[in-house]
Amino acid sequence: MHQSTTTTGGHIMFTREQLARRLVQLYGGLALYGASSALLVRSGLGLEPWNVLHQGLAEKTGLSIGVVLTLLGAAVLLLWIPLRQRPGLGTISNVLVIGMAMDATLALVPDAHGPAPRITLMVAGIVLNGAATGLYIAARFGPGPRDGLMTGLHQITGVSIRLVRTGIELTVVATGFALGGTVGIGTLLYALAIGPLAQAFLRVFAVPAASGGSTAVATGQPRGAILRP
Repeated sequence: MHQSTTTTGGHIMFTREQLARRLVQLYGGLALYGASSALLVRSGLGLEPWNVLHQGLAEKTGLSIGVVLTLLGAAVLLLWIPLRQRPGLGTISNVLVIGMAMDATLALVPDAHGPAPRITLMVAGIVLNGAATGLYIAARFGPGPRDGLMTGLHQITGVSIRLVRTGIELTVVATGFALGGTVGIGTLLYALAIGPLAQAFLRVFAVPAASGGSTAVATGQPRGAILRP
């Protein structure tokens, strides 16, 4: 018999092999998320909303964008306390892994020059980001810190997830742009593509329960919520 485990906040059982797969998906997905975000930086054509803010803060502080991402993620996590959100392994790992992977990739990949290389990096960054999102959400180890902020505000205000998320992302984009973060066609394409891409990859990377039950991957999260770093 395989030893089994239980998802946090639920009763879905997994074998040890499935648990190992979930851990690989979690850390592989987070590392890929950081790497794909770095590709968007190198494209120079626009970043995902939170990274517009991270880049702007990096420009003003002299810190690397990965360090800013980590520090801001930790600060956002502190906001979970009054919002009564509970972090999981995935939450803490999100704070620690993505920034390191992003800085490591930035150290290896130079800036792109010319339309074709820049567009290639932008498209690769968006698609790989969608795959990364599917990987680590499907691992079911808890939301990212910024998603906990979103769902916590939803719970205490009663405002819909969609409106809360839109309000937060417009705020961070505007603030990041004012600080010097890059907003461009990549930002728009990311906003349009990340939902469908993540949904498609969620189906690809879903881990079936040991009992052969449901493979739903958003246990305990509001419908339609997509994790962000």
